[in-house]
Amino acid sequence: MGNFTEDKKIAVWSNAAIVPEDKDNGKVWRKDPCGAWINFNQYGDTEADYGWEIDHILPEAKNGTDHTGNLCAMHWKNNRSKADDFPSFNTATTSNGDKNVDSVETRKWNESTIKRLKELYPNNQHLKNC
Repeated sequence: MGNFTEDKKIAVWSNAAIVPEDKDNGKVWRKDPCGAWINFNQYGDTEADYGWEIDHILPEAKNGTDHTGNLCAMHWKNNRSKADDFPSFNTATTSNGDKNVDSVETRKWNESTIKRLKELYPNNQHLKNC
């Protein structure tokens, strides 16, 4: 997990998916890109059921940076499973109702995310064939 400021943490959290039936309007509960529940107060807690970290969508190993457009809030298990894989990656957990459940599946970043990354990193070789 990187060394991110509180402002960066809040900015990344604000980009995570708000669930319409969630009564707190995304202040405490959101979902990561894999559909797993995350809890704002469990940031950095890799023992917590709803712990999350800030993930580099385009990994640093592939020349991604700490630009907010390249960061997302991701359940810690999914972040570990994703590692430096891009654009496809494996999940470790998703949700079923109001609980997280183990779930391994292959996902790929959506077109709008890839488009944003191509704008951020126009010369990045890892984005050329996406």
